[in-house]
Amino acid sequence: MRAKVCGLSTPESVAAAAQAGAAYVGFVFFAKSPRHVPIEQARQLALDVPVGLCKVALTVNATDAELSEILDAVPIDMLQLHGAESPERVADIKTRFGLPVMKAVGVADADDLPAIAAYSRVADQLLIDAKPPKGADLPGGNGLAFDWRLIAGRKWAVPWMLAGGLTPENVAQAVHLTGAAQVDVSSGVESAPGIKDNDKIAAFLRAASGEK
Repeated sequence: MRAKVCGLSTPESVAAAAQAGAAYVGFVFFAKSPRHVPIEQARQLALDVPVGLCKVALTVNATDAELSEILDAVPIDMLQLHGAESPERVADIKTRFGLPVMKAVGVADADDLPAIAAYSRVADQLLIDAKPPKGADLPGGNGLAFDWRLIAGRKWAVPWMLAGGLTPENVAQAVHLTGAAQVDVSSGVESAPGIKDNDKIAAFLRAASGEK
């Protein structure tokens, strides 16, 4: 089981994710999010990430100039596109910036599943998340889950990660129902929006890997 802890903003939470065995750490570059980190702060956090831990930049409908500004300053290993980027835009970003790209796809019902297949043809990885409510300010990190049975046993052409409403209490069930080999958590390991709880991070990683 490979897990990503997203929305990190302090050296302590980065260290907690690394110590608990996370495979990815995520930094949010989206001003509306309570997890947003300024570029210089993200740079300092990223420089302290242990070698071998994948550093992911979450962006939302970012322009080339905005992506360049992030990547010029922060040592990032993967881009996570969490907006309404089209498959063509995903392919363009991959080519232009030369980094692996993970595309988030929101799911509410079966009508949303064809989009996953479309993005699997251009992205390096997929993040299958709960679709945000209409009018929501945030495209993710809302603490919502979707009906995991919709994707149970499904396979796509690239690796995928389950997200959306995952917590230390439900992640084992989510993995069992979906067959996910990777999971992503953000709000589910927080004591308040944007404030990570290091004990919850450790508990999530234990539960995700099947430990009691």
